[in-house]
Amino acid sequence: MTIYLKQRFGYFFHNRWLVFVAAMWIQTCAGLGYLFGSISPVIKISLNYNQKQIARLGVAKDLGDSVGFLAATLCEILPLWAALLVGAIQNFIGYGWLWLIVTRRTEPLPLWAMCILIFIGTNGETYFNTAALVSCVQNFPKSRGPVVGILKGFAGLGGAIITQIYAVIHSPDHASLIFVIAVGPAMVIIALMFIIRPVGGHRQVRPSDGLSFSFVYSICLILASYLLGVMIVEDLVDVSQNAIIILTSILFVILIIPIVIPIYLSFTQEPRVVPEEEALVSRSGDQGPGRSEHYDGQEIIFSEVEEEKPKGVDLLPALERQKRIAQLQVRLAQAAAEGAVRVKRRRGPRRGEDFTLVQALIKSDFWLMFFSLLFGSGSGLTVIDNLGQMSQSLGYENTHVFVSMISIWNFLGRIGGGYFSEIIVRDNAYPRHAAMAVAQVVMAFGHFFFAMGWPGAMYIGTLLVGLGYGAHWAIVPAAASELFGLKNFGALYNFLTIANPAGSLVFSGLIASSIYDREAEKQAHQSQIGLGSLNLASVLTSFLNIDEPLKCEGTICFFLTSLIMSGICIIAAVLSMILVYRTKTVYANLYGRSPT
Repeated sequence: MTIYLKQRFGYFFHNRWLVFVAAMWIQTCAGLGYLFGSISPVIKISLNYNQKQIARLGVAKDLGDSVGFLAATLCEILPLWAALLVGAIQNFIGYGWLWLIVTRRTEPLPLWAMCILIFIGTNGETYFNTAALVSCVQNFPKSRGPVVGILKGFAGLGGAIITQIYAVIHSPDHASLIFVIAVGPAMVIIALMFIIRPVGGHRQVRPSDGLSFSFVYSICLILASYLLGVMIVEDLVDVSQNAIIILTSILFVILIIPIVIPIYLSFTQEPRVVPEEEALVSRSGDQGPGRSEHYDGQEIIFSEVEEEKPKGVDLLPALERQKRIAQLQVRLAQAAAEGAVRVKRRRGPRRGEDFTLVQALIKSDFWLMFFSLLFGSGSGLTVIDNLGQMSQSLGYENTHVFVSMISIWNFLGRIGGGYFSEIIVRDNAYPRHAAMAVAQVVMAFGHFFFAMGWPGAMYIGTLLVGLGYGAHWAIVPAAASELFGLKNFGALYNFLTIANPAGSLVFSGLIASSIYDREAEKQAHQSQIGLGSLNLASVLTSFLNIDEPLKCEGTICFFLTSLIMSGICIIAAVLSMILVYRTKTVYANLYGRSPT
């Protein structure tokens, strides 16, 4: 009995679904940057910042959240648990120091130093993201869309979860939310960091995997619906502290439920051993027809693969097709070794094979993906970073509601983006970026609603922009791994994420903040004229050029910004469709369909 339990616990700790569930929990700490809209008003008041200064902090936050080259490098040379620990330390130092400053427990720092603090704190998230994605994409190589969508979805939902935990504290001091952001991730990472690792997931494929993913999707929908319901109740009704504690406890139960999957698989089923022939065919299938083989230690292409391939092989079922091509490649390899087949050397990989970052940077498809992401996600991040000011300008007092709402829609967008893009790819062998173009058009409508400022527009705009923005982060990582390979996925992914702060720098740091401050100055000037005279304090303020927090009210504050963002999203959708057109043949080869 003891040996049996020891064996079963061994299966459990090496189960790829355990790694996946632990990665889901860790990812709830990888989206805390989305809470900047909740903490920015506190920082603005405490440090007497204007909107342009807050926007600079927002750009620093976005840079920290996206510049992950160090995280990618450390994940390659260190165990993943060590990289996660580095990220937790950075998060604790950055946001912990920020909390000390905002609560006046230590001296304020210059703006540039505050930007560095925000950068360091938020940069910890890149370690969480990279470790979770790299380990799970390697463990689930045949389910990249659902895996990436679910993981990135939990990152998007992290803001709403932390907001609910903050409600339990029931502190009138809103700066305590910064304390939760500083301490919470460190506790989660230390508890789970040794679980996150590759465990040979390609050897653990089971027929029940589809059912397991359906179960996880169901939990995700229940979690999002529950959080949305709790948020609405807490906003409309004066809920007692005991009730909030009960609601938060139920939230934790829902989060824990997915652990049932690895427990069930480890303690009720025998581990599945993948036959060597099937593993070989699987590896060949990953490469696809005419892909690279090794010959004398160098990568080559057999020019005869397409010529020798039987005409009807593309019409066969995927598994049979892969077997035929694998057999053909073996015969050609033997013939090449004997000198009977002409071999053509290559200068670099083709789309669908493993690229290094340098090789990808000279490909136009990579830059189309990058700029489409920059325009789409950059416009969405502009809304997220300015959501507090946007809601305040329209007369809403509780900005936390919209921050929580966009976290939930962001979550559902990532889940839906991964799910529907996988249907497009698997069932139709069509490029994944078709789903991204749809998401970007949806975002364009969301920005238009923000611009109009109609009654309820904040709710509709938050819904559309949150869904569209979230879909980007399920589609792009999966598409990058398909077009440029898994070998250097960490470096490729972290380079693409630079699009986020780059878009935020232009759209939020320059466009949105400048327009907001200009409109706020106009309103302040008109208010002084309406009073009929200037008092001594205002004259001294103007003379000494003392910065005061500017406040803008009304739809005019973000009208022009939102219209610009709407147009930017349309441009992003056009770039996505260009990428779709260019990669149709690649996806047809990867997923076993003849291109039409």
